[in-house]
Amino acid sequence: MSLLKIISKDFDIPENISEGELRRAMVDAFAYLVDNDFPKLIQILYKADVDQYKLKELLETTEDRSAAEVIADAYIARQLAKIETWKKYSK
Repeated sequence: MSLLKIISKDFDIPENISEGELRRAMVDAFAYLVDNDFPKLIQILYKADVDQYKLKELLETTEDRSAAEVIADAYIARQLAKIETWKKYSK
């Protein structure tokens, strides 16, 4: 299972996107959701199993990045952790 495949379940992401472009696309997508569709944002984070308490702490303590960047990084990190878990137990 690839990161792009997991993320494309929640977002319309091109298949030939680089990792750097993927992060930028995720930041843009989360910025849009923060401003325009907060219920969908919550639904996506819940479905991805992003730790709400850790995310809240990150949002409160991170000063050099936007909320969208913090959320995107937490979301991507959670998806990468899922991939590692699947790899570990699929052998």
